Amino acid sequence: MDDLRRIDLNLLLTLHALLAEKHVSRAALRLHRSQPAVSHALAQLRELFADPLLVRRGGRLQATARAQALVEPLQQALEQLDGLLAHPGFDPRKARRSFRLAMSDYGARVVLPGLMRVLRDEAPEVDLVVIQGSREAMLGHLFDGEADLALGVFAQQPAELQVETLFEERFTCIADRRHLPVRGGLELAEWLSRPHVLVAVRPGVDNEIDLALSAIDARRRVALALPHWAAAQEVIAGTDLVLTIAQRSLDNSKLDPRLRRFDPPLPIKAFAFQQAWHQRRESEPGHRWLRERVAQVSASPPR
Repeated sequence: MDDLRRIDLNLLLTLHALLAEKHVSRAALRLHRSQPAVSHALAQLRELFADPLLVRRGGRLQATARAQALVEPLQQALEQLDGLLAHPGFDPRKARRSFRLAMSDYGARVVLPGLMRVLRDEAPEVDLVVIQGSREAMLGHLFDGEADLALGVFAQQPAELQVETLFEERFTCIADRRHLPVRGGLELAEWLSRPHVLVAVRPGVDNEIDLALSAIDARRRVALALPHWAAAQEVIAGTDLVLTIAQRSLDNSKLDPRLRRFDPPLPIKAFAFQQAWHQRRESEPGHRWLRERVAQVSASPPR
């Protein structure tokens, strides 16, 4: 018991991330903490375990024998602690709790309206808190417990996470009618010659549209990059800008009458929109209920 009093549980979470990543910067990103804070925690862990834990060999950090022996019992200990705090059952009609969801502007647009209708009907005392960030930050929120569930596109799926595909999403284009042919959309050459709007939390990171262009050795000019799906649509009207956007982010009944949608002039790979959670939450009844409701509302066809 005396040894336990010396341990800050946050140190164990940091150790878990460091042993998984074997890289201080990546562990910091995963934990959504600063690199100096993680370095300081590593120094504390080394003193606590009387072992260097991670040593540099050939320019990379490698786990010591002592650290390798800690991986499995540490994972089990964190799972047991999580189970200790978990609710034994979940009755949505009576439950009073809050869930934290990490999602982009797009995720909020396509999932939240339906999810809130379900919650108000089935679980009126259940609250949601939505936090936003890049894909990497959302995964970090899951690892450090800052988020219960993350909604997005997760190409990299660490072993500690569970991921479920909610739907396959495709792209469409919109532009001002005055800058389009009377019928149809734009041919590739004309589409490339026009200025574009890019919706991205972190501009400069590869996206599905520019990857498709790269495959045919072509590039477009991005005249505006911003992280907001709704605002991106509003800046198109009255300009020669083109926006290529995920289909579900558009509500045809509310589309500005000055705009028209059309198919992209090149094949763009569809992407899987997913929900992700840490395996510590896998068997928690309330969490499972929430995941099922998210999947339920996401199954609805695009408007």
